[in-house]
This record gives sequence, structure tokens and C-alpha cells, in this order.
Amino acid sequence: MNESWFRITPSLDALTITVHAQPGAKRSEIVGLHGDSLKVRIAAPPVEGKANAALLSFIAEVFAVPTKQVRLLRGESARHKVIEIIGSKVHPATLITPSDD
Repeated sequence: MNESWFRITPSLDALTITVHAQPGAKRSEIVGLHGDSLKVRIAAPPVEGKANAALLSFIAEVFAVPTKQVRLLRGESARHKVIEIIGSKVHPATLITPSDD
């Protein structure tokens, strides 16, 4: 399994993930891997930050943390984004099934 889409920093209790976002979907869901990124479909249009807000909320739900512990580090206006999650006990590798990559 390709694990280059995430980095765990235990000393900071932080997880950094690379995401390929696809806004305007029927529902928010993890699709699998897209190169070295986690592909996520987002049920929000890419206007006025709505897709970014929906993405951060969805990632918080997936990683079982409050939304305030999820932060967009890079890619505010791009599909390729880098997101930091603080305090999650969910290991990112568990989000991808072997057939997804």
C-alpha cells in the first residue's frame, strides 16, 4: 500500500495528509488514492470557500476529532491540499482498502 499521502508526527500528536479534492459531488466520501494523495469527493460547490469548509468538516468526522483540530495548511484554491489533523487516534492507512490503490 502506498503510504506517501500521510505523515504522522507523534511528538506533536499531529497527522498531515495530502488530499486531492473533488468538489460538487453528490455526497462526501473517500474514493481511494489519486497518485500520492487521498482522493475525497466533497458535496459542496467550489465557491466562496464552501468546498474547503465541507472538506475540513468531513475530514474531522472521518478522523473523529472536532473541526477546530483540522487545519488547511496548503491549497486553499487548488484541488491538491495539505491538511493537518491534531489528536486523532484513527490511523490513516485504515481508510484505504488494498483494492483502492
